[in-house]
Amino acid sequence: MKNTSGSDRLDKLSPNYDKRPVVEVINGAGRCVTGWQAVEKRLKDAVKSAYSPTNRTFVMTIECYTGVFEEEITEKLRALNPTRIIRSGQAFLPAKAIEEKVAPFDGGKDPVFGRMNELTMDDFMDPERVEQLAAEVCQIEDGLIIVLGNGASRIHPGDILVYADLARWEAQLRMRRDAISNLGVENRSLKWSLQYKRAYFTDWRICDRLKSELMARWDFVLDTNQPGEPRLAEGSAVRTALQGATRRPFRVVPFFDPAPWGGQWMKEVCDLDPEAVNYGWCFDCVPEENSILLKFGESIMELPSINLVFQEPSGLLGEKVHARFGAEFPIRFDLLDTMGGGNLSFQVHPLTEYIREHFGMDYTQDESYYLLDSGENGMVYLGTREGANKDEMIADLEAAQRGEKLFDDHRFIERWPAKKHDHFLIPAGTCHCGGGNTMVLEISATPYIFTFKMWDWGRLGLDGMPRPVNLTRGAENIKWERSSGWVRDNLVNRIETLSQGEGWREERTGLHELEFIETRRHWFIKTVAHHTGGGVNVLNLVEGREVIVESPTGAFEPFVVHYAETFIVPAAVGAYTIRPHGESLGKECATVKAYVRT
Repeated sequence: MKNTSGSDRLDKLSPNYDKRPVVEVINGAGRCVTGWQAVEKRLKDAVKSAYSPTNRTFVMTIECYTGVFEEEITEKLRALNPTRIIRSGQAFLPAKAIEEKVAPFDGGKDPVFGRMNELTMDDFMDPERVEQLAAEVCQIEDGLIIVLGNGASRIHPGDILVYADLARWEAQLRMRRDAISNLGVENRSLKWSLQYKRAYFTDWRICDRLKSELMARWDFVLDTNQPGEPRLAEGSAVRTALQGATRRPFRVVPFFDPAPWGGQWMKEVCDLDPEAVNYGWCFDCVPEENSILLKFGESIMELPSINLVFQEPSGLLGEKVHARFGAEFPIRFDLLDTMGGGNLSFQVHPLTEYIREHFGMDYTQDESYYLLDSGENGMVYLGTREGANKDEMIADLEAAQRGEKLFDDHRFIERWPAKKHDHFLIPAGTCHCGGGNTMVLEISATPYIFTFKMWDWGRLGLDGMPRPVNLTRGAENIKWERSSGWVRDNLVNRIETLSQGEGWREERTGLHELEFIETRRHWFIKTVAHHTGGGVNVLNLVEGREVIVESPTGAFEPFVVHYAETFIVPAAVGAYTIRPHGESLGKECATVKAYVRT
């Protein structure tokens, strides 16, 4: 078989990329309702059926993820005619006290980085006030009481517990619109990137800890991602659906974002808004921030895909990966589009000891660039040039940052021509930059915000302001010995044929020995047998219009994947096969598969 190289003309392709993939829930019809009227009825029926005549009061606790529009829920659920609605925000410490608790982990004036921490919801709440509100609940002698908000379950566990959830991507969009504040404070006018920093390091961690604690006893789950269009499902139905997702391949919901360097390739291939200026990012497998769509009959519920990691860590990740990383998804796939755009920032990722000491993370962002496509003069900047002087390079970067000159990248950084299906390995500590006119599938470890930008080509961000540069941190992490010769021998197209059969070939394409993620590429015109090997597999269709993923034993329904789509095969699946399908029958296809070395 012959490897495909060069760039296909995009105008020959009609888009078939699925932007809203769903997970079909077996026997799910009727277990999820849509719209406030249906939600109110379902909750009213639940209260009526659970009400005990021996106890004249009944408590519905609605625990909320940070960023949920609590006012909307409060207003709509007045239709249940509660005797009292108690907002948990009354039990939070004063904003000044919360700021003092967050301060050691907030990074001070650093616009990007804080520190991971072990703060919990209890740390933000006043114990005396929690006790007072709990006592008020007990003193009410008749009727329905609703306790609602962040930390509501700390005031009362609830005779019925409803969890109001929100995907992090939607939370980010609300930050950009100045629509929400950080946990426990009123700061919606704060610059959204600073809100994001605080949420990433503190708020989301606090809410995730409480969510994990409560999941097993959710009576209902409320999807609040679309204002005015809630979805409500029984907690047992959601738990069953998540468990079922670990027995089959699935995709999370990709989201797309513009960038200062963004390109035009994804507009056509992924069928995006042609009027948009550009799209730079597609996050197609970042379970911390992506969502998953559960299809209950005709109703589709959107939940954070991290819920699957929390509830089913062993089935999804595998026992060994779970033991190593805990309830975290360690592999990230995303797309970086610079076709018709500009260079990414010149950057480096922190070494393991640095990220642990400075940010409280246990592992770092090793990664690789796999070229889905490349245009004229496509290239990747990777490693320093042979003989480049460390002090001179840093001085040149400092002068560029002061606006005195442009960084002399030709003098200091090695550039490598990049064509379709090339694979560049980027272990942490290796300075790098994706060049313009490339379409990159980025395969990396998960701590994705830990990028030290050292030069941004003298341009402004989408907000018209310079993007933060972290030259000092970057200089502390560059492995200067990774220059031209070492990079050529270790990081560029390390292709090794491992096995082959009738109509298929398997290759090792990296990653580097310093990295914990292994990648394999399969070229095939016939069926290829795969096995998860007890660990989660993440794959992308890098060549071919369409393939089908099947179980040799019929354990799951056949699953169709299109070009450039990323999909997850949970550890519990075990054996599976992939073959060309539809328009790709008789044509050569290729997948890239990533998994954790154990």
